[in-house]
Amino acid sequence: MKHRVFAGLIAGSTLIGTVAAAQETLTAVHAFPETLIYTQSFLEFVDKVNAAGEGVVQIEVRGGPEAIGMFQQPDAVRDGIVDMVYTPGSFYGGSLPEKDAMVASNLTAIETRENGGIALIDQIHQEKMGLKYLGWFDSGVTYNLWMVNEPELDAEGNLDVSGIKLRGNAVYNAFFTEYLGAQVIDLPTTDVYSALERGVVDATGWTQIGLIDLKWNEFLNYRIEPSFFSTDLGVIVNLERWNSLSPEAQQILQDVAIQHEKDSVEALRAKRDEDFAALEEGGMQVIELQGEARANYLAAAREKTWERMKGLMAEHEMGTANYDTLISLFYDTSAN
Repeated sequence: MKHRVFAGLIAGSTLIGTVAAAQETLTAVHAFPETLIYTQSFLEFVDKVNAAGEGVVQIEVRGGPEAIGMFQQPDAVRDGIVDMVYTPGSFYGGSLPEKDAMVASNLTAIETRENGGIALIDQIHQEKMGLKYLGWFDSGVTYNLWMVNEPELDAEGNLDVSGIKLRGNAVYNAFFTEYLGAQVIDLPTTDVYSALERGVVDATGWTQIGLIDLKWNEFLNYRIEPSFFSTDLGVIVNLERWNSLSPEAQQILQDVAIQHEKDSVEALRAKRDEDFAALEEGGMQVIELQGEARANYLAAAREKTWERMKGLMAEHEMGTANYDTLISLFYDTSAN
């Protein structure tokens, strides 16, 4: 009897250990500070996964750029230092220039998930970088040019950026330099507040939301319309780690990611409207380009980005085979 009870206890404790061991934990970092709206969106996704995946899969957030530098995060997830990263594709565009299809997109993750665009981006991530592209979050939010001083327009109504100290980065430098003819000063997001405060820059590109979170509105007074581009924020997972997960864990992560793609479009568009209202109430003025100047501005943002994508794709082993397909999946010409 004693032997049977002891054996039962061993079997029971083994079963408990097996159940406990069945839960997978993925480590994650995010590119931007926790206070930024985009990071808050990612943390909402994490909460959703941890609720849906209790006992199966959990995400443990290790922090943001203070944990791993924002530009080092893509290499960190590729090399397995961390399992998951939430970051703009532009932060690893040198390795994966195809992300420019998302930058120049006029569609959201909802449409590109349905038409196969995200599946293709995922395939390219796996083949080129050993990464699983889990989801394109916070899509449908576009960019504006924001300025300290009132912008000047030439006789044809085109924006004149001569003499402007324009902060740039990998997202929009092709457009800023090759079309606007700007001399850009590359700065990470975390340095822009102090650069505006000290007058190092007096204009910057940024998305339609987040300016208030970053407190850049303390210095920026003008928003240039039309807006252009799309955010290219996504979640990437080390492919070896992804493949090691149980099918159930993978399914939970993918299902929650797809739902968050949808949820974040709606939530961030509402946030955009709130931010615009608050900014204009605080004195932000809107300058609208008109007619041909407006059309040329939008066309240049798109086409200069596509040119950059094609040129960089040609330098990679996979070449430009996916170029036309990417444009067809991420850009709706009927929306012009």
